[in-house]
Amino acid sequence: MPTTRGGAPGSGRLRPPGLGLLLAEARSLFEFNASVLLSPLLMRAPRGDGHPVLALPGFLASDLSMAPIRRYLRELGYDAHAGRMGRNLGGLARMRETLHTRLTEIHAGSGRKVSLVGWSLGGVYARDLALQVPDMVRSVITLGSPFANDARATNATALYEALSGERVEDFAEVREAIAGDLPVPATSIYSRTDGVVNWRTCLLDPSDRAENIEVRFASHIGLGVNPAALWAVADRLAQPEGEFWPFDRAGPFAIAYAPPERAVSA
Repeated sequence: MPTTRGGAPGSGRLRPPGLGLLLAEARSLFEFNASVLLSPLLMRAPRGDGHPVLALPGFLASDLSMAPIRRYLRELGYDAHAGRMGRNLGGLARMRETLHTRLTEIHAGSGRKVSLVGWSLGGVYARDLALQVPDMVRSVITLGSPFANDARATNATALYEALSGERVEDFAEVREAIAGDLPVPATSIYSRTDGVVNWRTCLLDPSDRAENIEVRFASHIGLGVNPAALWAVADRLAQPEGEFWPFDRAGPFAIAYAPPERAVSA
């Protein structure tokens, strides 16, 4: 059922992004190349404190898609881990046990809380994990993840339902909880030019430990390698455990971020 989460419109169904935005997803290659060219700037991000980070891929993707962000986070000093979930064919209920086991392994091995970084559907899983085992989770960062509002407003919904065997309407209470406030700090990074998911489905309700960060002109497929998005991920992960402050949109990629007032408007 559509909600008003994140300040998005609360009446009527949302539509998936149009064909023009979907075709424009090809620009993701340029976003990856930009992150390579701008790697010296990216390495100026705040250094990590060594705590573990679990990176979860999007729908139809594997851990290979998260390799660039894991490598970047390791270079900054984090203990970055792959999900080891195989190719992500969807299924919130089916993946719960697998991801709970993986999170438990990392938490037990490090003795520290784990930050979760999820791209697209991986971010939905991450938010669900934070609700299930908050004592193991330090923070949650999502990248273009459709966890709020009308979850059917994506160009991947039909394929998701066919491959996962789940309908978007299944587990309505669980999905409502995932769209709500988390017991840990949370950040949603998204773009209005996302060609796969309607950007309004990525909006959380801002609070003293939760915020939305809009990256201008980013694609859905390229969001996990977009240099401005990577910088934002690194900045958010660098916050001390148990603390949260608003993202500073200054710095080398300042032009890429929309002001926070615009980020939560319709």
